[in-house]
This record gives sequence, C-alpha cells and structure tokens, in this order.
Amino acid sequence: IARGVNMCSGMTAKIRTVPSVDDLINTDQAKTQNVAYATSDDLANCSGLAIGSPTHFGNMSSGLQHWLEKTTGLWFSGGLVNKPACVFTASASLHGGQETTLINMLTPLMHHGMIILGVPYSSGSLNKTERGGTPYGASFVTGGSNSDPELTDIEHDIACEQGKRLAEVASALLRKENSE
Repeated sequence: IARGVNMCSGMTAKIRTVPSVDDLINTDQAKTQNVAYATSDDLANCSGLAIGSPTHFGNMSSGLQHWLEKTTGLWFSGGLVNKPACVFTASASLHGGQETTLINMLTPLMHHGMIILGVPYSSGSLNKTERGGTPYGASFVTGGSNSDPELTDIEHDIACEQGKRLAEVASALLRKENSE
C-alpha cells in the first residue's frame, strides 16, 4: 500500500505501528525496541490513512483496537472529518475472517467522518484474485497447508492499487482545499 501511495506525485507514505497489548503491559520492554509508534499528531496531520491489522478471530488486533479507542480527542474536534481512509489485513487461513476484520476496522473511521475507500472491481486485479483481496480492502492469507507465505503478484497489485487510490483521493482533496 505504501508503494502505491508513493507512486502518486507529491505524496509520501509514513509507516507506523501501534503497541501490542503485551508492549502496553510491559512498557520497559517496549521502550527498548526503538519502534516508530503512531501518535495522535501523526493521525491529525495525515492527508490520508491506511490502517492494517492481522486478523484475530474475525477482528483487528487488540493493540489497534486500544489505539483507535484513544482517538476520541480527534473525534470530538472533528480532526479526521473528510480525510480519506482505507484498511488492509492478513490472516493465517483462507476463511480466517478477513472481511469482518476489514469492516470492523472501518467502523471507527466512519465515526470519525473519514471518507472510506475500498478496492473497486474496475481496478482489474480484484477480479483475478484467488486468495486475497476484497472490495473492502487488500488482504493476504499467510499460512495454511495450501498457502505460500509470500504475496502473489495479484495481491501485490491490489495493495498497490489501493495505496495509489488513497494517495490520488488525498491529493485531490488537498488541491481542492488549497484552491478555496
């Protein structure tokens, strides 16, 4: 997705993560990992947002859920209203709950008033996929007996198309905002 964002002139993806619940409990260990954690400022200042999570029983990771729940200040201020957003996931099995995970990640973004971007069938790759990729967002199956731990070319294309679409919409919204 970051590669797709970076294909759009003037747009640059910043990759961040959120602490796992284990890191939240054991803060000393988390401090020594030297990880670029997402902050509320990152979120407030982004032009567009792509969030992803592994699928855990059809839901996002508890660390991402916790982080999103702490964005109420931005919700109260309307800081994310009309910013484009998309989601992506991976699961260990083909029927691991990818689509429900994607939809569950979209819910808080809709409450923030963000513009939700999926992957349109017109992109082409979505009609060719046999494992990952949905209209709700890019996805990937990481394990299982019939699985390859690497993205297929089609899954890679879907993720890039999603990132490129996010960047194009964010760029168009910025141009409109700057012309007003």
